[in-house]
Amino acid sequence: MKYEPKNFNHLLGIKGLSDGLLKTHFSLYQGYVANTNKMVERLNQLLQDGNTETPDYGELKRRFGWEFNGMRLHEYYFGNLTKDPAPIDERSSLFKKLVNDFGGFNRWEKDFEATGALRGIGWAVLSYDSMESRLFNVWINEHNAGQLSGAVPLLIMDVFEHAYIIDYGIKRGDYIEVFLRTIDWNIVDGRFQAAQSNEGRRKQGIIHRV
Repeated sequence: MKYEPKNFNHLLGIKGLSDGLLKTHFSLYQGYVANTNKMVERLNQLLQDGNTETPDYGELKRRFGWEFNGMRLHEYYFGNLTKDPAPIDERSSLFKKLVNDFGGFNRWEKDFEATGALRGIGWAVLSYDSMESRLFNVWINEHNAGQLSGAVPLLIMDVFEHAYIIDYGIKRGDYIEVFLRTIDWNIVDGRFQAAQSNEGRRKQGIIHRV
């Protein structure tokens, strides 16, 4: 079964990100989906042919995380954007958890913004360590490096240059401000609720299949 690219055209017209930028970004995402499918097909063929000790097989295995995570992180990223943003619900468990773990929502936001402003290309991600029930803002350098093992990504901000340079040039900070104003907190909170629900099942000894 092949992965199918998701349609994010409903984001066109979002305030602060031009349609040209978004369409270019959608095309790049679709490339990750296509490459993931190609690599899955090629790896399966090499396995079937008994060619698992070849350089081709080894390099494809090493590259697979880049393509797959590039696909999935973009889906999380586009998925937590909205044209009709609303402030986070201060009654939500996610808001209370952010306050508890960071000492205040504004402190979380400041830390997330600073994470996204780090030099280099990558991603800023709010991740939930369900084993210890803790939230972290983490920097993912390249798609397959920097993710916390077992942690659930809740909010993803793409800070590769393709995400902003058409509209903002090198002013990444301006793009980050726009991103923070276009977060769909209902989606982010839904991811958090799902992660907590899975955490409860694990603590009861029930195996969860991701």
